[in-house]
Amino acid sequence: MILNTGSRTDIPAFYAEWFVRRLREGFVMARSPYDPQRITRYVLDPAVVDLIVFCTKNPAPLLAYRDALASFRQFWGVTITPYGKDVEPETPPVEAAIASLAALSRIVGRRAVHWRYDPVFITEKYTLDFHRQAFRRMAEKLSGATENCVVSFVDLYKKTQRNFPALREVSAEERLALGKTFAAVGREFGIKVRTCLEGDDLAPFGIDTQGCMTQAVLEEAVGCRFHIPRTSAARKGCACLLGNDIGVYNTCAHFCRYCYANASVAAVRKNRARHDPASPLLVGHIEPGDRVQEAKQVSYVMESEQLGLFCEGAMGF
Repeated sequence: MILNTGSRTDIPAFYAEWFVRRLREGFVMARSPYDPQRITRYVLDPAVVDLIVFCTKNPAPLLAYRDALASFRQFWGVTITPYGKDVEPETPPVEAAIASLAALSRIVGRRAVHWRYDPVFITEKYTLDFHRQAFRRMAEKLSGATENCVVSFVDLYKKTQRNFPALREVSAEERLALGKTFAAVGREFGIKVRTCLEGDDLAPFGIDTQGCMTQAVLEEAVGCRFHIPRTSAARKGCACLLGNDIGVYNTCAHFCRYCYANASVAAVRKNRARHDPASPLLVGHIEPGDRVQEAKQVSYVMESEQLGLFCEGAMGF
């Protein structure tokens, strides 16, 4: 099975100690955001966890525990965007984030680390030319450290609109203008540009519009074939494998104004105050009335169809 950590929060950046404790104790628990008394217990064993997926703006804290991850295959999405503290008040400086991605790439391999330039939005400050120049600067510095970049345009979720009311949708003309530039810059620096759930309008520029975490993407990243049972899509039209997430909404302390996963700064601070590094749950503890169920975990790896050296084990940690 594939274990996700990054659709609801940033575990490498803020909860590395907790996650490593879970790895060492061999299990983790996750409370359902839709049925709060239902808790799923996952065994953390490479025999049944084929891949751990991370999505982070700061991998550095978890890299300090590289030995604990040594036996697991990994796929990393590292978001590096050029916005200022007016938008991303607690993210690392761009240069530090680039250095962390490069260090991670040297450990797990550049195919297993995707740069995310996400989300793209347009304001009077963050113009088309701003994005053109920023993307080129970053792509040049990341060349050789990654082979893929995922680009997406801002979605106006209710939480996003409440926390960043000045945002507007990126127009079709702006999308095309940036897509053309991103694709050309990517080719120049050996980086394949991808989009996810953005339609096919950028495909003529050579952008891969099939998704950012599809089965094919993950197989290419780790050099394995997976036999994954059919499941319903997390979002209509999305083929990404986003299930089995152990994160919790309202726990990411980057406090990005466009974030869909945080309702408010106050909600994040409340949850972070309830975090216990020794608990099997990211937030709080098991309470009376909770129902704990064991996850159904089986390996998806097709040993007879290995694509590369890593299919039989971990990825360089």
